[in-house]
Amino acid sequence: MSSLGKVTIILGTRPEAIKLAPVILAFKSCKSIRTRVVLSGQHKDMVKPVIELFGIHEDNDLEIMSPNQSLNLITSKTITGITKDFNFFRPNLVLVQGDTTTAFAGALAAFNENIPIGHVEAGLRSNNLLNPFPEEANRRLISQIASLHFAPTPRAENNLNDEKVLGKIYMTGNSIIDALNFISKRKDSLNIKGLTFTTHKVILVTVHRRENWGENLKNILNAILKILSIKSDVAILLPLHKNSLIREPIKKMLSNHPRVFLTEPLNYEQLIIAIKGSYLLLTDSGGLQEEAPSFGKPVLILRENTERPEAIEAGTAKLIGTKEKTIIDETLILLNNKIKYESMAKAINPFGDGKTSMRILSACIENLKDFPKAPN
Repeated sequence: MSSLGKVTIILGTRPEAIKLAPVILAFKSCKSIRTRVVLSGQHKDMVKPVIELFGIHEDNDLEIMSPNQSLNLITSKTITGITKDFNFFRPNLVLVQGDTTTAFAGALAAFNENIPIGHVEAGLRSNNLLNPFPEEANRRLISQIASLHFAPTPRAENNLNDEKVLGKIYMTGNSIIDALNFISKRKDSLNIKGLTFTTHKVILVTVHRRENWGENLKNILNAILKILSIKSDVAILLPLHKNSLIREPIKKMLSNHPRVFLTEPLNYEQLIIAIKGSYLLLTDSGGLQEEAPSFGKPVLILRENTERPEAIEAGTAKLIGTKEKTIIDETLILLNNKIKYESMAKAINPFGDGKTSMRILSACIENLKDFPKAPN
């Protein structure tokens, strides 16, 4: 079989790993493409368990991270490491996903080497350059230099068309649904001492974004404590982020409450079980806005804006911000009002059909013949 070319897929964080895993599997299944997987190391301990869950092994790990690194240092070390990898394996195409610092640095490294870029999950916009930070800037910058844009929704496609980006735009759906379908076939359990999903309404809480550090985090935690004092049938499951700047305040405020269950980060399989078992979600995560609706779980978004308005328009999620009273009020509505709860729980997930990865592969095959050939 003749070779179509070489592709390097770059990732660094757990969300990237989850969404790129089914894409990597699709590319690995195509014997006419030589596919290389490069980790930046941005999420040092959280990526490898995800890719191993999908049966994937990296070809190179740049291991860039050290404690409390700045965004500039992450960017520069990633660019340097990826450039060295290009000297070993020069691809015809580089794929990056989303809006992380790794994605931006990987795309910029490829652009500087005149290597075409494919951007998975292109076109998301919050329309506030500083919120979320630095993600909104990262995804906009990648859009300026990408050759192939893989938009997850019609709205994202329209955003790219409105901006008149260069390169080809493909509406592919979101690969998170591909990942969910893969994991949902597996059987696993979530054993957290003292926590049962049958005796309590469990609220799954995740909070980690930079804009929620400090005072916003304090508001969120105070709201959680108040909800627990009002509703004796509610329990909180909160997987702690590895970053001590957010981890330690959470432990200080919540660790002594008998109905708060703080855990280490859940692996992806455990996270899916937690979503399935929970009553609702309080989160600032982008990915959970896409995942939870597949299981009929309402999402209250702890942010001032979202680059995924499709979830809000579909009725699967609601943007509530970080004010203490608003968090309390909106959560209690879903806990107390069955009609309001069901209207969100039964809304249709707008993010895809599980065929995104093969659409991305097909688009890349279509274009690889026109890209500059890399040396063997």
